[in-house]
Amino acid sequence: MTAIDYILKFVPTASKNIESTLQLLAEDCTIPFIARYRKDKTGNLDEVQIENIAKYSKQFAEIVKRKESILKSIEEQNVLSPELKSKIENSFDLQELEDFYLPYKKKKKTKADTARENGLEPLAKIIMAQNSDDVEYLASKYLNDKVVNEDEALQGARDIIAEWINENIFIRKNLRRLFQRKATISTKVVKAKKEEEGAKKFEQYFDWSEPVSKAPAHRLLAMLRAENEGFIKVSVEVEKEEALGFIEDNIIKNNNETAGQLKLAIKDSYKRLLEPAISNETLQEAKAKADVNSIQVFAANLSQLLLASPLGEKRILAIDPGFRTGCKVVCLDEKGDLLYNETIFPHAPQNETAMAMKKIRSMVNAYNIEAISIGNGTASRETEFFIKKIAFDKPVQVFVVSEAGASVYSASKIAREEFPSYDVTVRGAVSIGRRLSDPLAELVKIDPKSIGVGQYQHDVDQTKLKEELDNTVIRCVNSVGININTASKSLLSYVSGIGEKMAENIVTYRSENGPFEDRKQLKKVPRLGEKAYQQAAAFIRIKEGKNPLDNSAVHPEAYGIVEKMAKDLGIKTHELIANKEKIAAIKPENYITNDIGILGLKDILKELEKPGLDPRKAAKVFEFDPNVKTIKDLRTGMVLPGIVNNITNFGCFVDVGIKESGLVHISQLKEGFVSDVNEVVKLHQHVQVKVTEVDEARKRIQLSMIL
Repeated sequence: MTAIDYILKFVPTASKNIESTLQLLAEDCTIPFIARYRKDKTGNLDEVQIENIAKYSKQFAEIVKRKESILKSIEEQNVLSPELKSKIENSFDLQELEDFYLPYKKKKKTKADTARENGLEPLAKIIMAQNSDDVEYLASKYLNDKVVNEDEALQGARDIIAEWINENIFIRKNLRRLFQRKATISTKVVKAKKEEEGAKKFEQYFDWSEPVSKAPAHRLLAMLRAENEGFIKVSVEVEKEEALGFIEDNIIKNNNETAGQLKLAIKDSYKRLLEPAISNETLQEAKAKADVNSIQVFAANLSQLLLASPLGEKRILAIDPGFRTGCKVVCLDEKGDLLYNETIFPHAPQNETAMAMKKIRSMVNAYNIEAISIGNGTASRETEFFIKKIAFDKPVQVFVVSEAGASVYSASKIAREEFPSYDVTVRGAVSIGRRLSDPLAELVKIDPKSIGVGQYQHDVDQTKLKEELDNTVIRCVNSVGININTASKSLLSYVSGIGEKMAENIVTYRSENGPFEDRKQLKKVPRLGEKAYQQAAAFIRIKEGKNPLDNSAVHPEAYGIVEKMAKDLGIKTHELIANKEKIAAIKPENYITNDIGILGLKDILKELEKPGLDPRKAAKVFEFDPNVKTIKDLRTGMVLPGIVNNITNFGCFVDVGIKESGLVHISQLKEGFVSDVNEVVKLHQHVQVKVTEVDEARKRIQLSMIL
């Protein structure tokens, strides 16, 4: 089997598309570049498909490497038969390969090893052959100074047989299938921990049981977290009689005296070797599936958050609200640069409302503020009401934005570099303002796990989580494109072909030489060679530069084609841009080259119609119900406006303007069956919800979107 054959099992496309993609990846092309600018070579594969090709190519290489290691190890033991070698060479299943290797694996001395040293392997072989009716007599022939009686001889023989049964590939495969189909996951409370602080949140799992195959990801991860914290014990089991019956049917062939010895060996093998190993495998497999599921939900949420509606380049007054310590206020210009900062105390205990109003009015006028951004943490609603009471001299939009991760950013190295002379409170307020202007540009500075979307992000495989979240950020940044003259080092580092060090070089070059005037100028950045330029150029934007195409997603390698299109139409290049009538007259098939085919040309024409169009929708002001300020104001049956602020496998959480978010269970999203929450709602979506249950003591709110 070749790498392409292996990948084809997981990625449904033509083998030539996989071959081309692997070739492009081998040439150090990035996934965003391949997906956007090499469609004709890949057969229009999207970024996810290309990521999967890269992933399964790596997986295939790992399998090949493991096979080589196993073959070498068995060969060194001088026990590699042609038959075993063929089986290993033809297997591309890691689990099966480990089963082949199990009898030859170096391990601690086992009971079977001791029995073999005591000369009992021949007795075990005779019992396995099942041709004798007098096992006591047989056993008496194998007594020696280490085996003093028949019972010890038979026990040693059974230890060897138990190991053989454990190493039987057919039995292991079929027991795995039995566990996959019928295993039950059960939990029991650890009595000594039952009354400890933190136990209550796991109360549901003090005595729980359900089929492993039906346990949803969030529940499985919750059980494993409860076990890790010592509150419960988790077990995965199948009906013992069914498992033993299957093994006996495949081992015992005669109903003579050897059958009794084999039954004892089978019970021992299952209890001591097979059940613990396959039970653990089943749980780990379920955990791996739960990880994938949860990581996908987390990545989808992160993508929606990063691509949230930007307000754009506006002058913003941002407020990090608070009671006792006051509200931290900053004024930002269109580029997000800090112009002024102040602390006001409009709330208790100071209650300096009049003075605070006067200061806000003054700042709005002095810095020509167009919008106000308020963090959604402590004192958020009170601050929003306070701001809306101010009579401004001109219309000022007021937004409440998520401040998740703002505190992480404010204490980070990035924030210290940006604002070395300001404390964390000012930096946090700046982040709240900037994420209204451009959520993507600001949120890329924060570790995605700190943004607070998804569930159990600390319980899943951290390597896979980081890989998927990094890929998500890269996809989002490159789908939008970035303004190279305003982008931060953090944002630049996610651009196709750039990376952290190159981003630093770009920022340094920009500060020393002024704004970039065209894309070609990128080549003057130290260490930014032709390959990096090819991968990055089309994902950066230069507004009001020398070449109007530099503010579009048209790749520089296609500039000549666009210029020819314009020349054929008898107009200048800049006259073609956004000229729908002229663009409609172009026949793309007339411009096909060796490098750019019909798919690439159609993309170029689409881009020329709306060059540099931001795929994100513009930010909209949202109004919560002014009568709902705390959980005490909620009543069953109320219909309220809300914003989706988190999505999980079992439903979504909605902010209705109070500290606690309410849960809309998946069954309450709409009439009828819903298999995927993301099919119904998106992060930051504005929704109408009905209050169905309020538990003040536990601070839990149940909501429904079925009105």
